[in-house]
Amino acid sequence: MPKADIHPTWYPDAKVICNGEVVMTTGSTSPELHVDVWSGNHPFYTGTQKILDTEGRVDRFMRKYGMAGASDAKAADAKQDAATAEA
Repeated sequence: MPKADIHPTWYPDAKVICNGEVVMTTGSTSPELHVDVWSGNHPFYTGTQKILDTEGRVDRFMRKYGMAGASDAKAADAKQDAATAEA
C-alpha cells in the first residue's frame, strides 16, 4: 500500500494547450500543460519539413556515400546529351 500524503495529485484529464487552444487531454500531475510544439504543428508530422543545404553539405554527403540524388542524375543526363550532340 502506498504511503499517504507523499504522492502528487493525479489529473486523469489534464488539458494540453498549444497557442491558446486545447489540443488534447492526457493524464498528468498538472491540471494544464502549456506546450509550444505538438504533433499537430510539428514540421515532421505535418509534412512541411525542409532540408537546409548549407554550403552543399547534402550533396557532399550523397557523393561521399555513393547515394545518387536527383541533382546527380540531371548532371549525368546533361553530360550524356552533350556527348551525343558532339558525335
